[in-house]
Amino acid sequence: MSTTDKASTEAPNPSEDAPDASETAAAAQLSTAPAEDTGGPVGIGVIGWIRWFWRQLTSMRVALILLFLLSLGSIPGSLVPQNQVDAMKVAQWKKDHSFWVPVAEKLQLFDVYSSVWFSAIYLLLFISLIGCIVPRSWQFVGQLTGRPPGAPRRLDRLPAYATWRTEKSPDEVLAHAKSVLGGRRFRTEAGAASVAAEKGYLREAGNLVFHIALIVMLVAFAWGQLFKSEGGKLVLRGKGFANTLTQYDDFKYGSFFSPDDLAPFSFTLDRFDATYEESGPQKGTARDFKAYVTFSDGADGAPQKREIQVNKPLEVDGSKVYLLGHGYAPIVSVTDPTGKVVFKDAVPMLPFDANLSSSGAVKVPDGYSDKDGKKEQLGFNAMFVPTFAGEGKGTMLSQFPDLKFPVLALSAYHGSLGVDAGLPQNVYQLNTSKMQEFKDADGQLFKKRLLPGEAMELPNGAGTVKFEGVERWATFSITRQPGSGLALSGAIAAIGGLAASLFIQRRRVWVRAVTGKDGVTVVEMAGLGRSESAKLPEELGQLAAALHQQAPTAPDQPVKDTVEGERG
Repeated sequence: MSTTDKASTEAPNPSEDAPDASETAAAAQLSTAPAEDTGGPVGIGVIGWIRWFWRQLTSMRVALILLFLLSLGSIPGSLVPQNQVDAMKVAQWKKDHSFWVPVAEKLQLFDVYSSVWFSAIYLLLFISLIGCIVPRSWQFVGQLTGRPPGAPRRLDRLPAYATWRTEKSPDEVLAHAKSVLGGRRFRTEAGAASVAAEKGYLREAGNLVFHIALIVMLVAFAWGQLFKSEGGKLVLRGKGFANTLTQYDDFKYGSFFSPDDLAPFSFTLDRFDATYEESGPQKGTARDFKAYVTFSDGADGAPQKREIQVNKPLEVDGSKVYLLGHGYAPIVSVTDPTGKVVFKDAVPMLPFDANLSSSGAVKVPDGYSDKDGKKEQLGFNAMFVPTFAGEGKGTMLSQFPDLKFPVLALSAYHGSLGVDAGLPQNVYQLNTSKMQEFKDADGQLFKKRLLPGEAMELPNGAGTVKFEGVERWATFSITRQPGSGLALSGAIAAIGGLAASLFIQRRRVWVRAVTGKDGVTVVEMAGLGRSESAKLPEELGQLAAALHQQAPTAPDQPVKDTVEGERG
């Protein structure tokens, strides 16, 4: 038995090297990829140009270019703040980069994913993929219902080739060949003195699955962007939240969002636990965060005890409640000169380092009058540390994130907070532009550090401020992202389809058995793949070996040379 991965080792005859019709048919339809149209517009006038444009748009080359442009277009959305994500960051970016603001606004860089140019790329890619898939799908269906083409006239021209002689009859050899190939999951078709077989259809199936999965992911992405909603809420321990628009601290949503899409649920933060490393090089590192809530599904739902942890959200009716962060809220009370309590509340502080050193503002907008009966508003810049190092032991920064030695520092102002103008304010910052400082005995800004239970008397009998205690708060993100499951399914299908299209080889094998001039059967086997692969000759060798067991090589016949000698 002789096996080779070349048609011939001798110099070919040019006339013989040209493929005949049978060889061309044998190599046809190994792929569902349509032929590239490199010519100009087909036809005359507008119809010809439309047809040419459609062929270009639905070519795989243009689809890849559009996919690259879509990825490139997403970069500004990551580098430049977006209006739908954080309007305050957009305003700050405009302030810091005033020179580029006109250009950025013309290019819609603050609304990249809803911009005209990004939407155009998105829609063109969608149309291009559909235009690629539809003809490929019809071709693939035709291949599945078709049969392998007949054997070429010259099998020895093909990339992988084997031949031997056997005493078995051609019919027996072909019957064995059909059995061997069928056992290797080849689809076989008997022909005149030959058997044709084909395998690897999953390659094209994987290719189609990959492209269909891309469309599914595009649809899921669009669906999610149009109908999504996401909001944040800071909840004090003992307080609650109901999933309505008015309850959110911040909220962003898609173009097709409706308030009716919000899942009807509520919860109360019963307790928040946080544990930290107490010693060693990782001292202060968080070990575990856990929020204990009482949850109610719907207006009349029975209360249920639930736990929310980082990366373990509470899921309800398509929405997920994530635990994002936590901090401290000092409880502060303020009394006026008459001793009346005009303010008492837990004031959340915003952490600015890993040990939860926090800053914030205490605002008293209503109910206060000075000793002369004049109505005023009070404001206090505040800094809170859960673990103070102590007086004379460095700056007022926390040494540990847990409540070991809490201290609250306040500096006092009076006047107008600016809240009556109706403009939104940052709850963690105090606007002192229309306020005056309370002065101490030295004429400096009046400020003091307080321990829990301590109070400070405002100058000139203006009242008293007391540090009552400390409460905890936790921040939650409530998200509704429709289409995420569909996008995940599309991504998994795309990976599977891509793997199939890369690692499965489409190939064909032919076996021919004919009776030679000496009456011995000559067996030929050849293989052809979509692309050159070292595995094709190897696989053909294995098939030939399996068939050779059923139709072994015929023994060499003796050669008789008759030499007539000359008589002397």
